[in-house]
Amino acid sequence: MTTFLVTLLVIVAVIAIMAIGVMFGRRPIVGSCGGLALLGLKCDCENPCEKKLARMKAEEEAQAAQKAAADGARQDGD
Repeated sequence: MTTFLVTLLVIVAVIAIMAIGVMFGRRPIVGSCGGLALLGLKCDCENPCEKKLARMKAEEEAQAAQKAAADGARQDGD
């Protein structure tokens, strides 16, 4: 019975602490840019993080290289 009461007291204390946090208007938990981006979905962040910026730059460079290679192949074929 003692274990049950201690457990109940701990759970009630945790809930009370969370309620106090809500009452003081702490900033809510927010997501990051990386979560959905890892699933292949686009990031809607106004200010992407450094990792996202680097990934976007690498993708742009890869696309430019592919386009340049395709243009070079077209010119060689003509």
